[in-house]
Amino acid sequence: MNKYDEQLTGESIEETIRLADFCKECDLQILSGDADDCITFKSVLVNRPGLLFAGFEDYFESSRVQVIGNAEYYYLASLTGKDKENALARLYEKKIPCVIFTRGIVPSKMEMDFAYRYGIPVLSSQMTTTWLMHEVSNFLDNLLAPTELVHGSLLDINGVGVLLTGSSGLGKSETAIELINRGHRLIADDAVIVKRVRNEIVGKAPEKIKDFIEVRGLGIIDIRNMYGVGAVLESEYINLVIHLDKIASLEEYDRLGSMDNTHEILGVSLPKINVPVLAGRNVAVIVEVATRNFRLKKQGYNALDELKKRTNLK
Repeated sequence: MNKYDEQLTGESIEETIRLADFCKECDLQILSGDADDCITFKSVLVNRPGLLFAGFEDYFESSRVQVIGNAEYYYLASLTGKDKENALARLYEKKIPCVIFTRGIVPSKMEMDFAYRYGIPVLSSQMTTTWLMHEVSNFLDNLLAPTELVHGSLLDINGVGVLLTGSSGLGKSETAIELINRGHRLIADDAVIVKRVRNEIVGKAPEKIKDFIEVRGLGIIDIRNMYGVGAVLESEYINLVIHLDKIASLEEYDRLGSMDNTHEILGVSLPKINVPVLAGRNVAVIVEVATRNFRLKKQGYNALDELKKRTNLK
């Protein structure tokens, strides 16, 4: 298991956000705790503490968000006196991130007293337990995903997330501008924040430079205001890496499309196409054609295989 696989188990990354921000993202209401308080998450996994209430404490992971649905609530309601106090103490003394009651369940006074005593935020949701756990898990997947910053331009080309890479000054931004002129959409230029979410790579722009492209000789271009909101996207899965490379000749490059190159980001291998940049070549058109050909291959059609059939080429 490599370090990225270990991170995907959900127990090794830590992020702290405002309680109010967490509630806004997951449509939750605060029953105890201050909206400006910070909450620390260490796991993408969500837990229902029914076994803990019943006294089975083995394998309980205190770093996980705890969700109380009908089953847990009515089990607690069936307990009285010291039994109920012991069940609640087993949960709240674990220093868990928070407790979420689903289906609009209103916790009892004793449950709220324990939350105040141990300083644990208590939240409420109108969603069903299953749906709430799905929503919170998706949020935590993105929040705790392994992240790095890569140099390049990210665009949506005919529904394919394409990361353009290459040395500075090769024309990545100018290529991106031409692709936007051809109806494709920009996610990020120059710097791309990439995250590994469930073994896929998602890219977005740093907030301060979102929607902007720097073009030598023109300066800074605001794509959203110049082309409209339809020309930009907040984020996109990266499906293909196209590397722009300036060389003296085309001889060393793949002529038939038979090479299977890859580019690794955060432990995930992505398909990669090397495109030579030479005077007179329309790089934007080549990138667009390469993306269309990539989609055809994903759909099961390979032009080289078709050529071999027609010419008996081996």
